[in-house]
Amino acid sequence: MLKRTIVLGQIEDVKKFVNIAMGKNYDIDLTSGKYTVNAKSIMGIFSLDLTKPIVMIAHSDSDDKFLSDIEQFIPEVITK
Repeated sequence: MLKRTIVLGQIEDVKKFVNIAMGKNYDIDLTSGKYTVNAKSIMGIFSLDLTKPIVMIAHSDSDDKFLSDIEQFIPEVITK
């Protein structure tokens, strides 16, 4: 399982992330607060509070290509 905190601050970020997730053959979840949605569902993602960081869980042991592709969504410093 791969777990990262990501930020999807703009509509284009959501579109790019969904396109990356759709190319994977394993499940990817996004969690914000008590809500968890399928990362391959653009409507599901828009139901989350995108003003805050989101926890991404990819149900894969290892995928360096995926981590490289989503690097743009991983903030360098997360402040509360």
